[in-house]
Formats: sequence, C-alpha cells, structure tokens
Amino acid sequence: MNPTPPATGEPALRVVIADDQAAVREGLVLLLDLLPGIDVVGSAADGRQALAVVAEQQPDAILLDLHMPVMDGIETTRRLTAEHPDVAIVVLTTYADDRSVLETLRAGARSYLTKDADRLHIAQTLRSATAGLTVLHPQVQATLLAAAEPDRGTHAGARGTFGDPAGSGPNSVAEPAPRPELPDGLTRREAEILALIARGRNNAEIAGELFLSGNTIKTHINRIFAKTGSRDRAAATRYAQRHGLD
Repeated sequence: MNPTPPATGEPALRVVIADDQAAVREGLVLLLDLLPGIDVVGSAADGRQALAVVAEQQPDAILLDLHMPVMDGIETTRRLTAEHPDVAIVVLTTYADDRSVLETLRAGARSYLTKDADRLHIAQTLRSATAGLTVLHPQVQATLLAAAEPDRGTHAGARGTFGDPAGSGPNSVAEPAPRPELPDGLTRREAEILALIARGRNNAEIAGELFLSGNTIKTHINRIFAKTGSRDRAAATRYAQRHGLD
C-alpha cells in the first residue's frame, strides 16, 4: 500500500510518535519526517509524555506504542480519545494478541499495526486514520476473526478497512466514559447512534437529530463497527437487536 502524496498546497499531516524504546522512536521520527506530506511535530517516551506533547502540539495523528512505562498504550488511548477526540490514534506495536487488539479498539484507537509494517504502510495508515478509516494489519485481522468465533463472542469480523473514508471534523466531541451495562466497550453516544442505525436512519438524519457533524457521525460509526464486529449497517442492526439496543 503506497501513500498518495498530498495535493499541492495541502498542509502536511502533523504527527506525534510515542515509543519507550529510544532507537525505535528516533528511527520512526527520522523515517517518517523524510516522507512528503508528513511532519513529525513531537515525540514521547511514555504515555504521560504523549498526552503532554499532544496537548501542546495539537497534531492530526499519533503513532502510539502499546507497551510503555508510566501509562500504557491502552490507558493513553482512553485519555486521548476523551481529551483530544480529533487526534487519530494509530497503534504500532510488537504484539497482536487478542486482549491488546480488542482493548485498544474499544479504547478509541482507529488503526492497529505491528512493527513489521514499513514506513510507507505506516504513513498511509496515518492518513487513512485521519480520514476516519480503521486500518488493521493482516495479523490483527486474523486475531479479530478468531475472537469472533461463536464461543468467544462477536467482537470483530474483520476487514482491513471499516467505514466511510471521511475524517472526524472540527465538531468532534469527547465521548462519555463507557458504562458497565453496555456491551463490548460501547460508549453511551455510540449506543445512541447504534440505536438510530437500527431504526433505519442514515448518516445525515443521525447528524441532524443529534446536532453533530456528518464527519463526527462517520467516525462514531467506524468505532461502532470495530467494537461490534459489524461489516455493515445490517450487521450492526442485528447486533443492536441481539443486545436490546434498538
């Protein structure tokens, strides 16, 4: 997958990189900053530093290691989603185990890559994530498919990319913290949007009813699909019906 350079005059994608291994972090900064259309505006060695750098730099996306000291990638993802919902979170890690994949997606990450991905794939994934798409490494897709077996729940039936290629707009808002009674880490806002999908509402109707932008609705729907293992609106509707969310 080769990245498409941005059109002439289009601002570069502003990226923060967070990884506790200095050699990996510095290598990623160097490699990605050399690519056209990518501007690495900061780096961090742990989750707490990542939150501080994001707050200061307000990037478009963050490339985030999962296993870091002080604050791990999952908790960092939760905090970023709540405090900086417009920042696309792409996890880059050595691990693709079941718990890590599911917990990261539930926490709000848009994409999940393993560290054998090349820099062009990483760059394209960052661009796709800022456009609202969920991109998953093939090994991660296999993990999600395994997790979707009937005796293990219905977390994810994976495709490489979920949803409509439109990003979260300036009207994106922090989602309320998930409550225990909602399945698969769905937030109250996601459950509300899922119910409207089950009632046959299209994106424009949902946006009008909830007073949100169309791009924000698309971003929520991408996350709903990832968390519920839904390939399309029909599958999401069946999920809502099974869980009494319609």
